[in-house]
Amino acid sequence: ARDHAGQFECTLAPQFVAHRAMLPQPPARSSWRERRRSRLPRAARSLCRVSERTWDRDTLPEGEEKVQAVREMFDAIAPRYDLVNRIMTFRLDVRWRRKAVKLLALPAGSTVIDLAAGTGDLCIDLRKAGHRPIAFDLSFGMLAADRSASPRVQADILRLPLADSTVDGATCGFALRNLLDLPTFFAELHRVVRPGGRIALLDVGVPHNRVVRWGNNIYFGKVVPKIGALLSDGAAYRYLPKSVAYLPPRGELVAQLRAAGFADAQHHQLSGGLTQLMVGTRY
Repeated sequence: ARDHAGQFECTLAPQFVAHRAMLPQPPARSSWRERRRSRLPRAARSLCRVSERTWDRDTLPEGEEKVQAVREMFDAIAPRYDLVNRIMTFRLDVRWRRKAVKLLALPAGSTVIDLAAGTGDLCIDLRKAGHRPIAFDLSFGMLAADRSASPRVQADILRLPLADSTVDGATCGFALRNLLDLPTFFAELHRVVRPGGRIALLDVGVPHNRVVRWGNNIYFGKVVPKIGALLSDGAAYRYLPKSVAYLPPRGELVAQLRAAGFADAQHHQLSGGLTQLMVGTRY
């Protein structure tokens, strides 16, 4: 893949090259009927295209059901994903991503893959830091809503279409709990990042302070779903707080990273533990 300015290359497996060509192109001029329909909120139009909301359930999905539910859910909420994030985190998500890029601690000009890249927020911060980001995401809807102008690839990030030791670093923002198997993901990071490269992984956390944890449980479990229902999709934002249960304790996360070959992996609590950040060097 080559970025929009043709400044660098990254080796992709041939069967995945077509994905970039499949990304949406500027639409042709629409009829007045189509323009009238387009006045509906984009989130509503997106949900109309989903025949069955596989994420709208009382129990957390497992196995391939989880993969399908996560992909379809993020396709549906992509149009207003950024808006809801800014509101529900009071823009703290901006600070958390900048901290991740800072602790990535790579020299300017590094090629960094952003995994589960969503609409490209981390890619924007990586580019501002002088890096060359490439976005990977399973959700076509998220890639279509990308604002970063970075190269984009639709792919399962547990099986990246990259050669071994191809990139200088990797980031992942708030997606670990949505993955099918974390040890497989960490091993894949070790495969594609060159020796000496760095990773920075963000996700929601569980505050250690009992008072902060109590308040966070109420806000994340009760208030966030109401914000999501008002602005986007209520079922999706009921699923997201429950999905924290997929994450192992922080000690286990660090142990898994070290076992995968990131021997100096460290864990950081951000904003009192509302968010966790793990960084490490590929050995």
